[in-house]
Amino acid sequence: MVNYTGLGTLIRRELKRTLMVINQVVWPPIITTLLFLFIFGLSLGSRIKTLGGVPYVEFLLPGLVMLNVISSSYDESASSLFQQRFMNSIQELLIAPLSYVEIIVGFLTGSVLRGIVIGNLVMLLGLLLVRAHPHNLLIYFYFMCVTALLFSAVGMIAGLLGKTWDNLAIFTTFLITPLTYIGGVFSSITLLPPFFKHLSLFNPMLYMIDGFRSSYTGVVEVNLWADAAVVTGLSLSALAIAFNLMRRGVNLRV
Repeated sequence: MVNYTGLGTLIRRELKRTLMVINQVVWPPIITTLLFLFIFGLSLGSRIKTLGGVPYVEFLLPGLVMLNVISSSYDESASSLFQQRFMNSIQELLIAPLSYVEIIVGFLTGSVLRGIVIGNLVMLLGLLLVRAHPHNLLIYFYFMCVTALLFSAVGMIAGLLGKTWDNLAIFTTFLITPLTYIGGVFSSITLLPPFFKHLSLFNPMLYMIDGFRSSYTGVVEVNLWADAAVVTGLSLSALAIAFNLMRRGVNLRV
């Protein structure tokens, strides 16, 4: 039987934690997006009129939205879980009448909601500044929600395996950020030489950004079904790993 009271309390605590650091959560992605839109969208966009058959700024915006969904979802679950481990307050959660599934759902819910909220704030910013908006809401929310779930689970994995705060940055610095930036946020893979174009197909970020961008442009560079399959498969795999680590109590018990 599900402990709805305990699960609801855990979710509320995660959301309250986000609200307590709202200046760190909201303003950085907003400012970063403004800079990217100005530097790449307006300045560079005045020279690159279209890319992939659409105005460059409309090509750019979905990538920026997805970039913030990824970083926000990962940061929330990774920092929240590791902070509780670091302060040993995780022990109180482990002895509470909550199953491992309920604990995971609690952390993931707060993290996914943060990613979705930040992503939609960036979308609204783009709507106000460059008049670009999604045309297919089903594809828009599917890729946003599944990607947020994927990186929330990855954040939990990092939060469980990390030994220091610096370890959490390893995922971001050496994996998430490089793969995201070369995953089609700022340019199309059609502009790459054949070798690098085929090599980029091994980058999972490409499928997330490509599928999500199609909700704006209606155009895909790979294949929409392949995009959805890769994102869904990675999300299920990350959830399975996070659940297994939590069930085994990896780095949770002193």
